[in-house]
Amino acid sequence: PCRPDHHPTFLHAVVSAVPTAQRHTANMGSHRAVMQVFEGYQKNRVNFVQAVAEMATRPQNIEALQNADVMSLLRPLLLDNVPSIQQSAALALGRLANYNDDLAEAVVSGDILPQLVYSLSEQNRFYKKAAAFVLRAVAKHSPRLGQAVVDSGALDALVTCLEEFDPGVKEAAAWALGYIARHNAELSQAVVDAGAVPLLVLCVQEPELTLKRIAASALSDICKHSPELAQAVVDSGAIAYLAPLVQNPDAKLKRQVCSALGQMSKHSVDLAELVVEGEIFPSVLVCLRDQDTYVRKNAATLIREIAKHTPELAQLIVNAGGAAAMVDYVNESKGTARLPGIMTLGYISAFSETLALATILSKGVPPLANALVTEPEDHIKAAAAWSLGQIGRHSPDHAKALADANVFPKLLSVYTYENSSDDLKTKAKRALKCVLEKCVDLPALEPLLHDAPANILKYVVAQFAKVLPHDVKARRSFVTSGGLQKIQEITADSGSHLKEYIDTINDCYPEEIVRYYSPGYSVTLLEKIDQYQPTAA
Repeated sequence: PCRPDHHPTFLHAVVSAVPTAQRHTANMGSHRAVMQVFEGYQKNRVNFVQAVAEMATRPQNIEALQNADVMSLLRPLLLDNVPSIQQSAALALGRLANYNDDLAEAVVSGDILPQLVYSLSEQNRFYKKAAAFVLRAVAKHSPRLGQAVVDSGALDALVTCLEEFDPGVKEAAAWALGYIARHNAELSQAVVDAGAVPLLVLCVQEPELTLKRIAASALSDICKHSPELAQAVVDSGAIAYLAPLVQNPDAKLKRQVCSALGQMSKHSVDLAELVVEGEIFPSVLVCLRDQDTYVRKNAATLIREIAKHTPELAQLIVNAGGAAAMVDYVNESKGTARLPGIMTLGYISAFSETLALATILSKGVPPLANALVTEPEDHIKAAAAWSLGQIGRHSPDHAKALADANVFPKLLSVYTYENSSDDLKTKAKRALKCVLEKCVDLPALEPLLHDAPANILKYVVAQFAKVLPHDVKARRSFVTSGGLQKIQEITADSGSHLKEYIDTINDCYPEEIVRYYSPGYSVTLLEKIDQYQPTAA
């Protein structure tokens, strides 16, 4: 018998197997070659989107990317079958849209928003964060772009993201909602109607600081537009969770909390009282001394929005030590940060003599006078002039506090300065008028006789006309100081109030005294000397 390996059947099998093995090897090589092409394509897509996302972080690259029509190249990559490419494409789009409104417009016109909204409910948490970032970057530029985001159906998807487990997704969604709401009342109302507010209030209660900050900021953006929107936020229980956070050690969180509470308080007495009932005093006064500039400013703004409503709320602030704390704040701050403090002192002082006296006793007049002189911005000077007027207009004692701080010449100076704004001139004039009408400190008024223009001078002369008829010592002092002589030099139209006041003053003195201080009297005397013939001895 033949050997098995020489058997015809075996030999046939071996011969037949050779081409099959070769074909298998060829197929393997072909498959590998195809896969290398696809792997190379995927690698190139990854490299492309990552490079674009990186380049989009540098402003100098934006124009070149825009000219290369990068938006149309990124759009299909949002639907890529590789998740990391989708995420990088969304990140790149967000960075580009964030840069300017032209690129944000390109996102809208390229029908990219519906893809992003769809993906918010379908994709993983990383993509959701990137998609929400793009929506925020588009919405931030203008109300029209914010409306485009709303029209794409994004609100429901973003609100759903607020219920996600991952805090990063919640942050991205809350941020986008805040940017949509900040533009106007209509967009804010759309955010409220989508059910965002209760979920944002829940986010404030989460342990993550960043999420708390962004949620508080979004609530602030919603309630700033109208009493109704603020009421919607309050009705969701926001105050109870925001108010304790004014004591939180995190400065960025305190900024947003003070801002949100201030936006609620500004609309009405009822809302301001609800914020006060959240027991923010005296804790919020500590924020006026915070190391962070924005915490101090936002706290001062919050207190201003409460103080402006009623005497009772102003009194509550004073009783908590708010007047003295605000005076310190005005002393220590500069520029626009100073403005809410200046206005708070004015609002408090406007309500009553007692509250104005509290400002005076807290040494509030000197820092306001300082702001009137040293601040470069006219609107801040105008606020200081207004507040000084509110302090001094109540009584002679209040007016004297301003006189003692040498406020009158300062007010007169900004009023007469030709480059002062119309608003500053108006407020300085009103402050001078209402305080001068109460001032009976004649030595403080005398310099104004020499410097004041006619429309202010009449108020000054009126005060002398009130006081001199009843005060012998003042009449004598008025002569020796040169005041009476100055009165004679004033030209007044017959029948005018100013003329009446001058006549009243002159009636307080013997005719020869008045004549002696009248202009030209010395010439008359010299003429009499010339005409006088002495009697011969």
